[in-house]
Amino acid sequence: MTARLADIAAQAGVSEATVSRVLNGKPGVAAGTRQSVLAALDVLGYERPVRLRQRSAGLVGLITPELENPIFPALAQVIGQALTRQGYTPVLATQTPGGSTEDELTEMLVDRGVAGIIFVSGLHADTTADMGRYERLRAQDVPFVLVDGFAPAVRAPAISPDDRAAMRLAVTHLVSLGHTRIGLALGPLRFVPVQRKIEGFVRTMQELLSLSPADIETDLVQHSLYTLEGGQAAADALLERGCTAVVCASDMMALGAIRAARQRGLEVPDDVSVVGFDDSPLIAFTDPPLTTVRKPVPAMGQAAVRTLLEELGGTPAPPGEFVFMPELVVRGSTASGPRRP
Repeated sequence: MTARLADIAAQAGVSEATVSRVLNGKPGVAAGTRQSVLAALDVLGYERPVRLRQRSAGLVGLITPELENPIFPALAQVIGQALTRQGYTPVLATQTPGGSTEDELTEMLVDRGVAGIIFVSGLHADTTADMGRYERLRAQDVPFVLVDGFAPAVRAPAISPDDRAAMRLAVTHLVSLGHTRIGLALGPLRFVPVQRKIEGFVRTMQELLSLSPADIETDLVQHSLYTLEGGQAAADALLERGCTAVVCASDMMALGAIRAARQRGLEVPDDVSVVGFDDSPLIAFTDPPLTTVRKPVPAMGQAAVRTLLEELGGTPAPPGEFVFMPELVVRGSTASGPRRP
């Protein structure tokens, strides 16, 4: 063992004591020195200790809420490709109903020695969740980045689309087509993106149509689930209240809104206009092709990876939020509002 330590120390240009500290996972060794020792192990053909081998394998965890909504696989693909180009191996961990929780998936990834974790639409987006879990993760010296949901209490970089601007784009488009009774279908109120979308929707409706915020939130905002069925239920309630256009917080909800309109014998877009959010893969090929607000997935995914790798490289970005501008994509599900007598 002494001969081995001497060989490694000579190859790395450090003392045997430093080699011993690295191999035993002791603190107090500079990152560059630690990498030199690990590189010396590789050059000399020695196997790294299991714990060090796992940590240095370049694994990065990616935790997503589910994969049924096509925007999550799209984001996972962008993040995975960006990690692979940088020599890291992405490990996808997905929550499913009745399956592992975010905390359990996080523990599993940490046990496998991931270099860092990217959370997509996780508990950080839920204003009722305990944010202490992220501080405990930071205490374990595991860097992480939050995507889609900013939590000021969490000391970590966050990557978000501008949800308020997204609603301004959608509402302005519909008002320009002559719609004055516009509804908003979205998920539970406790989520940060939902709260921001409501803020953008209410402010734009107030500015363009001179409606009172109280009336907008009471009559024109409907909470449901981020599913096709959820969008159908929310849109049905909004159509019952006389809405001629519905803005949805996801493309899946928008497909449900189109179904709700058709079950009422209404045509989209002749009788009802529908706007989605995300611009999920294949959504341009629905019937009718969906007008939607495109989430800047490539830019957000690449920024999440870049931010995490900067932290791994010892030059972390300051905790805070990086906000990316969405884009309105006009297709066939929106048209002029119905003529009033």
